[in-house]
Amino acid sequence: MSPRESRRIPLPRSLYLEVTNRCNLKCRTCLRYRGMKEEPRDLSLDEIKHIVGQVPELNRAALHGIGEPLLNTELADIIRYLKGKDVYVFFNSNGLLLNQKRADELLESGLDELRVSLDAATPSTYARVRGSTDFVRVVRNIEVLAQVRNANHGSNPKISAWMVATADNVEDLPEMIELAARVGIDEVYLQRLVFPTDGPGKGLAVRQKAITGPPQPIADILQKGMSLSRQLGVSLMASGLVSPTKSLSNGSREPAPWRQCRRPREVAYVTAWGNVLPCCIAPFSSVDYGSLILGNVYTEPFDEIWRGEKYCAFREMHQSFDPPGCCSGCGTEWSL
Repeated sequence: MSPRESRRIPLPRSLYLEVTNRCNLKCRTCLRYRGMKEEPRDLSLDEIKHIVGQVPELNRAALHGIGEPLLNTELADIIRYLKGKDVYVFFNSNGLLLNQKRADELLESGLDELRVSLDAATPSTYARVRGSTDFVRVVRNIEVLAQVRNANHGSNPKISAWMVATADNVEDLPEMIELAARVGIDEVYLQRLVFPTDGPGKGLAVRQKAITGPPQPIADILQKGMSLSRQLGVSLMASGLVSPTKSLSNGSREPAPWRQCRRPREVAYVTAWGNVLPCCIAPFSSVDYGSLILGNVYTEPFDEIWRGEKYCAFREMHQSFDPPGCCSGCGTEWSL
């Protein structure tokens, strides 16, 4: 993609807005486990308005990034503001703060979808992956939200459970399907492990814990999970809206599979400090954080960032055979 073509790309209709980079867990698959690149901070409602006001065609907003969105005390107000602009709103949560009061607030706010990062179907696996003994509490919190939603005869928010599949937890998948059916979770998603391809990982975010292939024992687990999902009426998919088997395959055989990704042309990720990154996966996939920053919404207008020199150069590299470091493994090692 030439710089001239890049500058003509329409403003994105989808934004990732990191409403906080603070968290109440330190999961072993997360970037936070190896060390944060930005100081703790929340996005305020006024700052959200400042950003969104510059993206007139916005129709989809993800209110998550590195942290736990429920730690932001203005979250319900932010959701209401976005829903007033007819934006589809969702976010990932670890579910620890999802009590009755917060469930009522989320229902009233008009939230479209809640994605709970569960990563396990048993307390022992949960403790191993997420470093917490609160598995039973989180499951109960999800159940409360489902009950509140159903009592109001609504279908929103849609509730999904997400599992970052590693060698240490994938065997829990069938049990997670059963858990979902029991507590009112609508969908279960499998997500490939993201680890840095330009430096050492840490915790579970390392190449050795990633699943590719998948080998036959894991393929059997996936098949059992898919069979249970059909029996119990719980949707089972993987990130990217593909099947779990395809998600954990060896990736694309194209010579430059990262070029298939549309994120640099269609999506932007704004951190709690206003830094604009190419996508939500980038911070997890590279140790060179400075190379990911394409501008800052507090120091320059968003359209100038989107069509500016750094973004155009990133897109041009992304479409080459020598991509940015954060894209080099995409489609071959940990993403599709």
